[in-house]
Amino acid sequence: MMQSYMRTTGNKQCWESGSASTTGMMWKTLLVVSLFCWGKCQESQNMTPEEKGAIRDQIVEMFDHAYGSYMKYAYPADELMPLSCRGRVRGLEPNRGDIDDSLGKFSLTLIDTLDTLVVLNKLDEFEEAVKKAVSDVRLDNDVVVSVFETNIRVLGGLLGGHVMADLLRQRGERMQWYRDELLHMAKELGHRLLPAFNTTSGLPYPKVNLRYGVLNPLSRTGTESDTCTACAGTMILEFAALSRLSGNSVFEEHARKALDVLWERRQRGSDLVGTVINIHNGEWVRRDSGVGAGIDSYYEYLMKAYILLGDNVFLDRFNVHYSAIMKYISQPPLLLNVHMHNPTVSVRSWMDSLLAFFPGLQVLRGDLKPAIETHEMLYQVTKQHKFLPEAFTTEFRVHWGQHLLRPEFAESTYYLYKATGDPYYLRVGQSIVEKLNAYARVPCGFAAVQDVRTGTHEDRMDSFFLAEMFKYLYLMFSEKSHLPIDMDGYIFTTEAHLLPISLSTTQPPCPGNDTETVRISQEEDLFTHSCPSTETLFPNNPSFAKTIRDGYKYLTGVGRAFHPLPIREIELPLHDNGMEPVEFFKSMGISLTPLNEANMGDTGRLKEHKGVYRVKLVAELSQAPEEEVVVPHVVQLISPPFLGRTVLTAGPAKFGMDLTKQEHGVKGSIVRASPYTACGPIDNAAGLKGHIALALRGDCMFAAKARWLQKAGAIGAIFIDHREGSNSEETPLFQMVGDGDSTEDITLPLVFLFSREGAVLTAALEKHHNVDVLLLPKERQLGRDKMEKHVSMNLKLRLAEEGEMEGGAASGRTLEFVLENDEVLLKDEGVEELREKQQQSCTEDSDRTQPSQIPDS
Repeated sequence: MMQSYMRTTGNKQCWESGSASTTGMMWKTLLVVSLFCWGKCQESQNMTPEEKGAIRDQIVEMFDHAYGSYMKYAYPADELMPLSCRGRVRGLEPNRGDIDDSLGKFSLTLIDTLDTLVVLNKLDEFEEAVKKAVSDVRLDNDVVVSVFETNIRVLGGLLGGHVMADLLRQRGERMQWYRDELLHMAKELGHRLLPAFNTTSGLPYPKVNLRYGVLNPLSRTGTESDTCTACAGTMILEFAALSRLSGNSVFEEHARKALDVLWERRQRGSDLVGTVINIHNGEWVRRDSGVGAGIDSYYEYLMKAYILLGDNVFLDRFNVHYSAIMKYISQPPLLLNVHMHNPTVSVRSWMDSLLAFFPGLQVLRGDLKPAIETHEMLYQVTKQHKFLPEAFTTEFRVHWGQHLLRPEFAESTYYLYKATGDPYYLRVGQSIVEKLNAYARVPCGFAAVQDVRTGTHEDRMDSFFLAEMFKYLYLMFSEKSHLPIDMDGYIFTTEAHLLPISLSTTQPPCPGNDTETVRISQEEDLFTHSCPSTETLFPNNPSFAKTIRDGYKYLTGVGRAFHPLPIREIELPLHDNGMEPVEFFKSMGISLTPLNEANMGDTGRLKEHKGVYRVKLVAELSQAPEEEVVVPHVVQLISPPFLGRTVLTAGPAKFGMDLTKQEHGVKGSIVRASPYTACGPIDNAAGLKGHIALALRGDCMFAAKARWLQKAGAIGAIFIDHREGSNSEETPLFQMVGDGDSTEDITLPLVFLFSREGAVLTAALEKHHNVDVLLLPKERQLGRDKMEKHVSMNLKLRLAEEGEMEGGAASGRTLEFVLENDEVLLKDEGVEELREKQQQSCTEDSDRTQPSQIPDS
């Protein structure tokens, strides 16, 4: 978090951006804008103290609902099952595999929530919770638990609770009965976790039996050979704090040893680490490298270990890793997993939600531009899906639909608000609060979302929801006067437990526990050895963050300026017999929308009819906004044996060569790029030069692919969807967008084929080896007699009485189109004749009338 501190390391001083000298600047008063303006100018509006207070009160009420439900329905169980309104007790509920390794029959949620109660100023509830933990919680249970989860949740919770209890006791106002009971429990738990470190490498086993350890015949564990990087590298804060508070150095020594091994086992060429490592020989089992699940908190703890302990070696290591991350993994706004030994190769086309913590860590590093960029991307994903899916693709579609009420996005939002003072981030925080209440709240607490696409719930409320989410949200909307403690004196663990940064000075390191500093040659910048300062980052430029965000505002297509039309689209059956005009119009790409009485200016016309209807269509021509029009393109196969007869519908790009301005399109033979995703240097550049490249969607942005292909000498690019079965008949065309940066350097013509159309093209290439294609707008494809102009129309429909139209009424059902004086009269001439006209009309107009060019009305 944004602590206020100064650390002297030789001739270096490190000021955090929350220091007194800069806090005043960060929190300077801005002009208050009216609530009416918020809908249009949300980014520029400050939030009034009254608004912040109302949201803060709402957060407290939400916490009371969640914590109260746990205490009422679940305690002393580890977790609440909010849909069942009962506690989750391990062994009594169906086994969920590794997920249950967090549960140790030690009232997990109670311990994880202790210091949250203090932050939210619920001191009476805190004192009662400490008494319950001391009297009820046992740590010697015959249960196999995750070393990582138990450390960050339970050991961290006990330490955070002890630090708060000791502080309140020193004030003399409450907790006078407290005699370090939570610290004693923490020491006991620390000793129960130590057997996990009994390996030849010093890397801990991933699991331990609280009663029997690891290698005991009764332990039911110890056969594991692998652990994740974060699992081994996320021990130092809790173990070092335990050593310095208890005076026993053994805990800190083991945690440091594990970090030393991970550092030594990094890939020396890239300075990256893998995701899973063998705990016995230190060999990498999974070599993919990123900043999300499996690695995330390893990087976090290197930075925070320096802040908490004052040991330069941790900062040096973090800076080396950070440079590698920004070189290989960060492709703003994306954070992609790469192969640690070949970091130019992306290893998957999706990102997981745990990486949402990384912008917050970048704030601590002082690197705010990429932090703002990635955070904005994540915010756009939450706009699209309400919450961050557990995993989402590089095109921001759902990969895994779960949302477990994870707090990482709120965490980064909090850090960015504290660093910038930009009220935009308060609005983001407000949206988090509103969505939790709207989509996750249930009568007995808050339930995880099983699938963000359907909104279905899962019967779980993990303890981190209370430990982290409510801390970050409450602190975001609070001033110092609202808090019972000075937050500037503490640092958050990865579970948001509070440890005092004074540990490095008031509690000296244990003997023999200093790590020798080895200077590492690396490229340094302004913040390599100094923490961020708003005076440096934002010199007289309060719009800095907004300027960066604006390039990513519509990254997912959600949130683009919307101008509502006066008519809302509904479907209206026109007959109570076999006539199906709605389907007829649909086949032509037309949506019918009835005028309401106000728009008709003629009341009483929309009464019920049982006979033949006369329909009057008023077609108003209007220019649709350019950004909403998708001009269909085609990939036309022109070499033998196709000779132009095979035409594949394609989507255009918003960047690169504008094919609508090329009279004859772009012609060339196609060559498959290697690698097929084109997310790095092209291996077959010589064979690709002068040809049109085929590349697979995914792993990186379209613009990144285009740049690599253009550099290789391609004269065009066709991107093929990696989602099996997608096709232009069932999926609306879209325009490929850039990566937020300027795309003026990209001059290639670019088109996009869905999977089914792409399969036709790749099959042709495999069979005939030499295939020439023509890239051009659909209206100009070879074989067309004339160019056709696309027209955007808003269609309005009203019902007319018999005899109202000119020319009288015909007998029987009639339905025909007649153009008169800018009006369209529709007359029913019989079902069979209508169907014949429908077929004829659809044949003639199927290409002329495009659904994507008729705006919603």
